[in-house]
Amino acid sequence: MADRSGIEWTEVTWNPVTGCDRVSPGCDHCYALTLSKRLKAMGAPKYQNDGDPRTSGPGFGVTVHPTALQQPQSWAAPRLVFVNSMSDLFHARVPKEFVRDVFDVIANTPRHTYQLLTKRPARARKMADQLPWPDNLWLGVSVETQDYFNRVEELRAIPAAVRFLSCEPLLGSLKGIDLSGIDWVIAGGESGPHYRPMEVSWARDIRDACLGAQVPFFFKQWGGRTPKKLGRELDGRTWEEYPDAYAI
Repeated sequence: MADRSGIEWTEVTWNPVTGCDRVSPGCDHCYALTLSKRLKAMGAPKYQNDGDPRTSGPGFGVTVHPTALQQPQSWAAPRLVFVNSMSDLFHARVPKEFVRDVFDVIANTPRHTYQLLTKRPARARKMADQLPWPDNLWLGVSVETQDYFNRVEELRAIPAAVRFLSCEPLLGSLKGIDLSGIDWVIAGGESGPHYRPMEVSWARDIRDACLGAQVPFFFKQWGGRTPKKLGRELDGRTWEEYPDAYAI
């Protein structure tokens, strides 16, 4: 069975890898880390390895799951698939061979569209010439503040058919961001009991940059104690644009 997703910009999640380590402020209140702790307590087999308590936590140790590689083959109808919602495929502890296996599955199931998001584009760039880059693979990077514009530079150097940015949780202004070579931008505020509020101007700056560069813009949420607490409208409308490569 596919894991139906509550994430607004995708349909299902596929997790051939689970677990990760915090690398930047956007990771501070990671939903996947919190969920992994709960899943471990429930006895979920994929979440029994613990990570380093300084950067990870219970059930969140990086773990590959070879048996999950065939899951997309069982989905007959085309799907929009978020790869590794509970990990980062380009984490240093994911073997290169397994990264290649995941890419091979993507290449061999062209009926699906895959969204792969990373905070480690430097490793993706180093591996780029060792991987197939099928047209149904979108590669994105997380950009929480201006301090991580370097991730966008790394992304531009990678030969993905669609490159996108996830500005979520948005923790500061991204005014002046260069969207050349970028095909899609997602933005959103943080949710949860310790959420950090997002300023309206931060969301508008990204929206306006997308309009100026003619890049599709998807506004996920304002955030709050719950994801839906403050709604999804920005200046009186819902923004749910997708790359031209994907027709909804």
